Amino acid sequence: MNPYFSRLLPVALMATLLLVAACGDTPDTDRTRLNFLDPDEEARRGIAEFNAMKTQLRIYENPQINQIVQKVGHRLAKVIPVSNAQWEFVIFDDPAPNAFALPGGKVGINTGLFEIAENEAGLAAVIGHEVAHIVARHSGERLTRGVISAGAVAAGSYYLNKKAEVDPRLASLLLSGFAAVNYKAHSREQELEADRLGSLYMARAGFDPCESVRLWERFAAYRERTGLAEGSSLLRSHPVDSLRIEKLKEYLPHAMKEYRPL
Repeated sequence: MNPYFSRLLPVALMATLLLVAACGDTPDTDRTRLNFLDPDEEARRGIAEFNAMKTQLRIYENPQINQIVQKVGHRLAKVIPVSNAQWEFVIFDDPAPNAFALPGGKVGINTGLFEIAENEAGLAAVIGHEVAHIVARHSGERLTRGVISAGAVAAGSYYLNKKAEVDPRLASLLLSGFAAVNYKAHSREQELEADRLGSLYMARAGFDPCESVRLWERFAAYRERTGLAEGSSLLRSHPVDSLRIEKLKEYLPHAMKEYRPL
């Protein structure tokens, strides 16, 4: 055997074993994910980050709005397949129409989102989408892909420099650009997966999943009304609204099968 390949064989074997160990199935989908991060470590990081945010950002204390958020959030939590989650739903006093979820069961909702959510089902669509990121372990998956991409860029740059005599800075720039485009594309796929899972979970919690489509139609109208351009689809980390609406409509019959109004 070539001595070069003899040296590479143990490395390749170890890498293969690590990849196999890092693979797992995403609940309620047929997708195999790649995630090196331990679930408990993901949760610890998420909880620590959320606790830090609560000390840095202004929390919205309106009791009526909080009561609605807690009601919707805990209905969803009952059907979300996340073990040992420390569920917490916090409203932040921020006019940006945004929400997020962190591993460990931590969910943040900005006050600016309520105008677009409009009702409990709309709020369930938002929270369901965000919590779906936790279910699918998207944050750990992104970290894993980032590590792999960095290694691939370094190896590719070295190879191009040694074998093709390409300037290492140019090689690194080209490969990094390709990796960035690939990363954005994967992020968009994660968002579409979270849309589908979110509509499924809101249906299981007794909220009409049709509201998930209406929610994104309202987001599209909001962006048009406020002049917020969506930008190039190639460089976006989130899909354009029209695509989200189209894909949700396609998935809606599946979610409706599990919808049981309360």
